[in-house]
Amino acid sequence: MNNEKSGLDASFARNTLDEIPTPSSDAKRITGLVKSGGRVTGYQLSDNSILSKEECIDLARRGGVQGVGVAHRGSTEYLKSIPDGTEDNNLGSLPTV
Repeated sequence: MNNEKSGLDASFARNTLDEIPTPSSDAKRITGLVKSGGRVTGYQLSDNSILSKEECIDLARRGGVQGVGVAHRGSTEYLKSIPDGTEDNNLGSLPTV
């Protein structure tokens, strides 16, 4: 039953995403979060570049970021990890830079 429940949880989490872009072969990973006042304002990528939240959402839509989908809360868009059964690569688990 645990596998069935975790499968349902992953399906539900995927359904909360508005878009799941297909990453290109050279897509970067998000390795850190840039925060201001506790809110994510940008992301550090695996090539050590830092993009604003909006720039990274645009890059993800174009296939430049792997492991994330685009979601929204109200009128605000944000990136969200695509569930893969691993907690340590979730955006919320990443360090603040």
